[in-house]
Formats: sequence, C-alpha cells, structure tokens
Amino acid sequence: MSDQVATSLFKQPQFPENLRFYFKNKNSNHIKADRRELNDLVRPRLKIAIVTETWPPEINGVALSLLQLCKGLQALGHKILLIRPQQKNPCLSFKPYQECLVVAQSIPRYPSLKFGWPQFLKVSGAIESFEPDVVHIVTEGPLGLAALQAAKNKQIPISSGFHSAFQDFSRFFDLAFLLKPIQRYLCWFHNSTQLTCVPSEGTAKLLQSLGVTCPTVVVGRGVDVDIFHPQHTSVRVRQQWGADENTKVLLYVGRLSPEKELHVLINAFIACQDHQTKPMCLVIVGDGPEREKLQRLAQGYRVIFMGSLSGIALSEAYASADAFVFPSQVETFGNVVLEAMASGLPVVAYDKACAHQYVRMGHTGWLADLGQLTQFSELIKMLPAREILKTMGIQAQVDVQHVGWKHPVQQFEQALYSVARRSIAPS
Repeated sequence: MSDQVATSLFKQPQFPENLRFYFKNKNSNHIKADRRELNDLVRPRLKIAIVTETWPPEINGVALSLLQLCKGLQALGHKILLIRPQQKNPCLSFKPYQECLVVAQSIPRYPSLKFGWPQFLKVSGAIESFEPDVVHIVTEGPLGLAALQAAKNKQIPISSGFHSAFQDFSRFFDLAFLLKPIQRYLCWFHNSTQLTCVPSEGTAKLLQSLGVTCPTVVVGRGVDVDIFHPQHTSVRVRQQWGADENTKVLLYVGRLSPEKELHVLINAFIACQDHQTKPMCLVIVGDGPEREKLQRLAQGYRVIFMGSLSGIALSEAYASADAFVFPSQVETFGNVVLEAMASGLPVVAYDKACAHQYVRMGHTGWLADLGQLTQFSELIKMLPAREILKTMGIQAQVDVQHVGWKHPVQQFEQALYSVARRSIAPS
C-alpha cells in the first residue's frame, strides 16, 4: 500500500465502499480480524521527537513511565528521537531510533538528578535532521524550553507532558516567593503547545485552575504485574529487617525530599510504638536530600533506610512488607501505589491521584483527606493485624491485575496522532 493511500485513509477513516461490502459478507469474527489487519496497514508510523530531562537509570516515576511509553510506541512501529541530558550510565533496556545528548547539570539539592543545558543549536539541528511529525516535551526545564522554541521556529506540531507539581514543590524548599512566577511560566509553556498529556483527571483540573487553556488528554499509568507480585516475598529480606512472623512491616518507596512529608510518616510511626502490642518496623526505600535529617528524626526507633533499590531487590522489598504508607500530597499520579498494590500490599495514603483512583476504602487500604495530617497519622495507628492486612493485600493485587501498560501506550499514541494529524496531508 502506498504512503499516499495510507495517508488518505488516515485522514478519512471511513472504509471504502468495496470494503464495506466485503465486511457485510463475512462473519463477525472475520470482520474484527480483518479490521485489525487493515488498521495496522493504514495506521501511519510517526516520527516522534521526545524531549526529557529525566531518563533511566534515574529512578523516579516520570523516567520509568516514559521508558514504558517509549517502548510501547517503538513496538508499534513509530520512530523515536530521544533528546535528553548525558548520563554516566546507559539505559540498557531501550535504544531509540536516534538520540541527541546535551550537557547535564545537577539540580540544586537533588545531586542525583540532572537538567539539560539549553543547547539550542544542537537540539534544533537534531530536530531538523530527524524531521519529526510531532515534538513531545516531557519536562518544562531549560532543555524543554529550547526544544519548544526550535519546534515553533520550524512549525512542527508540539505536545507536552505535565508530570510534576513544581508549583507545589516551591513551598517545601523555602521558595514560596517563586510560586506565582512558576505558575505563570507553566501556564505559558503549556499554552504554547497544541496539547498537554496528564496522568489523571485531577491533574487536568489542576492545570485548568492555573490558567492552562490548551487541550489536555489523560495518558494513564500502568504496572508490570510480573515484576511487582507477591511471589517475590522473601524470608531473607524480612530477616534482614529483623522482622519475624509477628512483626508488622510498613513500607515507603520514593524520594526522600521535603515535599514527600516523610517527617509526618516517621512521627506517626513513633507515636504508634505506645499503642502496639506486637513488634512493628518502618522500611524506607529511596534516597534524596532529606535522608540525613530523617535518619536523625528516626534515631532509636525501628526505622530502616534501604537507600535506592531497583530490579529484583525492589520487587522483594514490596512483596516482603505488610502495608504501604505514602504521606505525599503533591503527586500528579504516584506509580508506587500501583506497584505496592500489585505486590499484594494494602495502602495508606491521601485521597488523591493514583490512590484516589485505585484504593477502595476499607477493602484495599485507607485514604486520608488532603491536608489532614492528623487523620493520616491516625490511620497508621489503627492498622489491623498482619492477617487482615494480608487479606486486603490479596484483594489489592486482584484489583490492579488489569492495569498494564498497553492502554496508556494507546492513549499516548492517539494523543500524538491528534497533534500530528494537522501536519499530515495527502502527497
């Protein structure tokens, strides 16, 4: 099939009359199979420039989610130009069609995270050479800004992603005076694109409240239910934590930074010690600028800091705990909640983003109202026995078995089509 015919069918997705007649004379199963085959033939493969300032092996929700989306797009036949900062270690699980690397600079108070220098000429040259159908900008930092300007200059359709509530982070870093400027910048940035992808409906409403008027599309998140599964529970890991069959293990996974409000979690755990008749420990997986401060706060109590984990070590940590506790109120999604549920853990969190979408109160976890720190702490104090937590964890696992990455990839693909369609015309 020629590119011209394929493009024409893409612009006008109604099937030609002879194909409609053909479908009328076949049974329904054959029709479905033939339609899928025809869609595969006529669905254009896009050239997509993806611009991001975070990428594996960095460990965070944005980087890991983007990796899954890029894998899915490439498996569907799309070509990806990945524009990102240089890293010491490569990502071994994905190789883009093309790559453009810029100089990396450490983010203040986040030495493990980098932002990309806005090397405009290099970025612009890479985009011009690749000739993408759409430029998708994941992060709004200096590199994203350079790519935005380069794409606008070349009149290439632009989509963006909103993944981190930077306007909320500012108040946790003694930068409240920057709140309004950050909000204005984010509003301008996303309104400069044709469409913004968000991980949840709540995030879409947040952007609208900030004054973002460009269309928003939800591109959800998934979880690999083979990697995160109760089968990875490990007696060895529990012994490493000093936890026997009577010990209730609470787990947190994520950055150790001010906006995560881990001091609330640790203080709640300390307060629990006066109410618990059986042993209890808190395991914290992750790293960040608050680690030393949090370790001092937890000194003398059974709080175990594991540092950053990945691969099977992370899977075992999830599956070997008894409940997942998540004190952050600034998430745009919160992938770790899905990972915990898939691993068979009930969840204690705030009623927001991923937890709001998937946790069923009293069945697979407990949700505190936003802003109610005391309520969150009380939920931790009231956690039931291990046997009940285990039963709830089994239900949590069942609830998220269908939440894979196939649907988010399809959502992302359709979002990119809707932007690129304006530039695809019959030759």
